[in-house]
Amino acid sequence: MTSPFLRVACAAAVALSATASLAQESTNRVATKTDWSVFTEDSPKECWGVSSPKETVNSRDGQPVSVRRGDILLFVTFRPGAGAKGEVSFTGGYPFASGSTVEMAIDGKTYELFTDGEWAWPGSAEADATLLAAMKAGATATLTARSGRGTQTKDTFSLRGFTAAMEEAETRCK
Repeated sequence: MTSPFLRVACAAAVALSATASLAQESTNRVATKTDWSVFTEDSPKECWGVSSPKETVNSRDGQPVSVRRGDILLFVTFRPGAGAKGEVSFTGGYPFASGSTVEMAIDGKTYELFTDGEWAWPGSAEADATLLAAMKAGATATLTARSGRGTQTKDTFSLRGFTAAMEEAETRCK
């Protein structure tokens, strides 16, 4: 028997994976709000805001290194059929170190995201809501993580246009 957390984590990983595929393949961009884009899909009904980092720093043993990474994206997804009212997720473009977490800093306050494979997200709907409020009030979000190969990554995202993008995505997914 699996734990409820594990079942939720697995379901979230599948949903996040589907969202990433849609964002990378979707042609349904419905809006651009400064540094954030809004996409929609109809079957199932899903809307999301997504942004890529303005700055990326990779290091190992405190020294800058050049590494190959896939897409680095920060998402907020709305799925009315699944009761998702603003789920935050992050993909760093590589598999995170097993058992590690991602630290998300917004204007000096830090939050923890849990990892599974190439994905990270808050641990609960309440944590999502707290993070959304901080992102709406903030100017930048910096995500610090560690890869399975020991590389430390630091990705900084602009939050300019974030509130307008979330309003657009949420309105389209009511």
